[in-house]
Amino acid sequence: MRGNEEKQIDAFSYMSMEDRIPAKHPIRPFKAMVNEILRDMDAALDSLYAESGRPSIAPEYLLRVG
Repeated sequence: MRGNEEKQIDAFSYMSMEDRIPAKHPIRPFKAMVNEILRDMDAALDSLYAESGRPSIAPEYLLRVG
């Protein structure tokens, strides 16, 4: 069955996560700590990838999402 063509304007959010999370939320120090650890791991992560080929999704991004 074909549904109606209804616009879902409210289905999309154009507000960043930084704007959504309060400044004093406990996740903010945790996020800073994770970002620092991932910066320290940058060279090790870089060495795992080939010099040529199709670019991948950055492993830091995947680790933050997961």
